[in-house]
This record gives sequence, structure tokens and C-alpha cells, in this order.
Amino acid sequence: MRNFTDPLNDYLHFLQVERQLSTNTLSSYRRDLESYINNLNKEQGLQSLNHVERTNILIHLENLRNQGISARTVARHISSIRSFHQFLLRDKVTEQDPTVHLEMPQIEQKLPKVLSIEEIESLISAPNRDKPQGIRDVAMLEILYGTGMRISECIGLNLEDVHLTMGFVRVYGKGGKERIVPLGKGAIRACDHYLQNARSKLQGKYPKTDAFFINQRGKRLTRQGCWKLLKEHATNANIKKEITPHTLRHSFATHLIENGADLRAVQEMLGHADISTTQIYTHISKTRLSEVYKQFHPRA
Repeated sequence: MRNFTDPLNDYLHFLQVERQLSTNTLSSYRRDLESYINNLNKEQGLQSLNHVERTNILIHLENLRNQGISARTVARHISSIRSFHQFLLRDKVTEQDPTVHLEMPQIEQKLPKVLSIEEIESLISAPNRDKPQGIRDVAMLEILYGTGMRISECIGLNLEDVHLTMGFVRVYGKGGKERIVPLGKGAIRACDHYLQNARSKLQGKYPKTDAFFINQRGKRLTRQGCWKLLKEHATNANIKKEITPHTLRHSFATHLIENGADLRAVQEMLGHADISTTQIYTHISKTRLSEVYKQFHPRA
């Protein structure tokens, strides 16, 4: 099995050190490739990665489909397997790349769900501002919607990253890539109120931390904690849509584009490496325009 696990560990180390992928992304690669290697070795009887052919990969993919795995997840597996074999070829572990003519499955592109401006207002108004936690949550919601940052980026903020006087926040995205995102007046006011009236109360006598958003034990707010708070406030705001922290990111981008923002500027603020990722929000805008037309035009 070392003929499989050693190259896999080398590849994961490469992803971590050279490409600086996040822990969650590395875990995803590991799961996909361990499943792949297990199929090659234990179910198909291969003894070396150099013996893998396109047919072996297709057998593994068919096995995934038989388990009821979606086309989107299968596509992710293919991407993991392809990049793994390209690494093996570059490092001369193998002599050929069996993924060269491997095709991606057709995936129905789902438009991300967004909140209306009215729903955003209701959500931000939901926390109890008489409590330190509520003041913090308002600041967090304003930051998430006002900058479009990912939840991991939001909880990763340190005090030194938020510049209220200058009106911007420094965000560290995927691979540690840095970007600067402007802050609106609502976010500035909410964050200033949080720093002046709530953060020290949450910190209490607990050990000091540089984390911008902290919980009731004075520690950095976690992804799970943020998710739970968002669900709670969405319920209190009577929002019926299924909502995640990414919903605020989608809403941020969609509302910017609907109001005439340049696509390149939105790409920069979201931290997308490829503008094709950002273009999904233009499709959302067109869909919403169509809905408005059908609703209000007398001959629609």
C-alpha cells in the first residue's frame, strides 16, 4: 500500500506548503483521493499508480455514481484525481497521465440564493442590541453583507485588519492571498459600536486575543458559532429562505451588480481568481429582471 500512500502524502504536503490550501480544502482532497486509492488497490487489485489507466478511473467513477453521489461531487472527485496524476507525472512517480482524455460530467448550474434588500434589513435588525452579543452580531452581519467576505475570512479577522477611520478591511482569502475591501457607513458604525461598547465585556477577564469577533468566553468566534447565530437571527427576522453565511456573500455581489457595479470590481472584492466565477451573479440579475417583468408588465 506504500506505493499509493507515500505519493498521496507527498501530494498533500505539496498542496499545503506550495499552494497553501486551507485545512478544509486539504481534507476534501484527502477524502477524495483516499476513496480513489482504496478502489484502485483493494477493489481493482492494482499494485502501483504507474499501472493506472483511464479505464481504472472510469470504474471508480461508476462506483461513485452507483452510490448515488451527485454529478457535482463526481466532478470534484475528477478534479482531485486529475491534479493528483499531474503531480505524479511532474515528480516522475508515473510515466503517463491517465486523466488526459477524462471528461467532466454535465452539471446543472444552480443559481445561488440571495436575500432581498428588505430581508437584509430585517436580518440586521434582528439581534438584541441591549446585549453585548447582539451588538457583536450586528457588526458581524454588517461586515458579512457589507464586504462579501467568506465566513472563514470573517472569523479570521484580527483587530489590526479592520481600519474604521480609513474605511477598509484587510482580508486574507484562499491561499493567504490578501485583498483590501472598502467598508460602508453601516459596517463602520456597527463595528465602532461593537469595539466601544461590547467587545471588552465579552473579553472580560479571559486571556486577551487579537481576534476581532469573539464569543462569550473571550475566544475567537468559530464557524459553527457564526452559523448558529445566523440561523437564529434569520428565524427571528421571519426569513423563510434557507440561509447560510454564504447567502450574505451572494447577496452582496448580486445587489452590487444589480445597481450597476463593474464586474471586475466585484471580482476583486470577492477575491475570485477567475472572473467566470463572478459572472454567475450577472445571471442572477437577469433572472430577477425576468421575474419583475412577469410580475408587473400588463402583457407579460
